[in-house]
Amino acid sequence: MTVYTFDGTMDGLLTAVFDAFALKELPDEAGGGKTEMQLLAEGDALPLFCEHIYKVHSDEEKARRVWAGLEKRLSGEAMRLISVSWLSEQRELNQPLFRYICKVFTKGDIARNFADPDVLAVTNTARRVLHEQLRMKQFIRFQKAKDGTYLAVVAPDHNVLPLVTDHFQDRFNDQPWLIYDAKRHYGYYYPSEGTGCGVIRITFEDEAAVPFDLANGRLNDDVISSDDQLLQNLWRTYFKAICIRERMNPRKQLNDMPRRYWKYMTEKN
Repeated sequence: MTVYTFDGTMDGLLTAVFDAFALKELPDEAGGGKTEMQLLAEGDALPLFCEHIYKVHSDEEKARRVWAGLEKRLSGEAMRLISVSWLSEQRELNQPLFRYICKVFTKGDIARNFADPDVLAVTNTARRVLHEQLRMKQFIRFQKAKDGTYLAVVAPDHNVLPLVTDHFQDRFNDQPWLIYDAKRHYGYYYPSEGTGCGVIRITFEDEAAVPFDLANGRLNDDVISSDDQLLQNLWRTYFKAICIRERMNPRKQLNDMPRRYWKYMTEKN
């Protein structure tokens, strides 16, 4: 068995595809012969029977060429699903995505061939990411700081922030906001339309010094707007008032609003 190891980035995976073709070591499922090969991220456990290890060095030019080749062979929707699936950050996606891309170059557009296990794996992963993107749009709750900035803290299972920023920029383009991913330690800041700036990706050098609690997303008392606590209480009161106890269905509520989102939702705290 031949094992390719890469740095866990999309550029690294695309470089692995380029190198596999250059070295004529395609997996047999991709029509490349009888080569039994596996793509692993650095740090993954190597298989027991490993005859050869090839270390992939990420190369932006190689990755660009592979991506450009995919764009010539796949529809825009298929390309989007590949990009979205990668945001799942699931290591088990590496191998099927690697084989999927290799197959595109040897067999053509296979994006609709759901009998292919690699196509199905990539498509289903993308669907899960898109489903969480929708939930982020539904469950994000903002708090207003004294300077007028609206803050929301999230910790989604998948890296969906890049997929939701356009939605919030369109919907709240007249006010500054910050959505911060506590799980991945980065966020997006929008300074409002009048500034002439777009959405900015940010990180904090010292998260312990930020004026909000990453555990529950709440702004510190000294920076929260004076009327925001009142509005939060009003929202909780409204949420309880519209609840019809006789029709409560906890199982359905958990299905529609999974518990992992509750700690950042005003009405559940």
